[in-house]
Amino acid sequence: MNTQRNQKGMSLLGILAIMIMVGFFVMCVIRLGPSYFEYLNVRDIVQRVALDSETESMSIGAIRRKIDTIFNTNQIYGVEAKNVEIYRKKGNTFIDAGYEVRVPIMWRIDAVMTFDDLKYQVGKSGPLTAEDAAQ
Repeated sequence: MNTQRNQKGMSLLGILAIMIMVGFFVMCVIRLGPSYFEYLNVRDIVQRVALDSETESMSIGAIRRKIDTIFNTNQIYGVEAKNVEIYRKKGNTFIDAGYEVRVPIMWRIDAVMTFDDLKYQVGKSGPLTAEDAAQ
């Protein structure tokens, strides 16, 4: 009498498929990580400039030069100070440093990271909400 044994565990093909998926996600994290950490630095810089008491009395050009100097010091390459929008509206100064980064993953596959929560009003601590930006 020949009894059939139950198979336990994964096959080699199943393990290979899981390893390929895990490898792809690890590669994505490795490629996207530096851009995300740079975004965290940009957010901190813009927030510090917006909270600085001297910024309210500075001209738009002076604020842009200050941001450019800090970006150069911190080696920020994802966004340039000339792309940061600084404007005055109803007596308030606003800084909009929103940007997006396109990171090549492999072959023709790119990942796009959009950082659009970098809108600050000078003198206020947090980023502007959609309602604040509309006013």
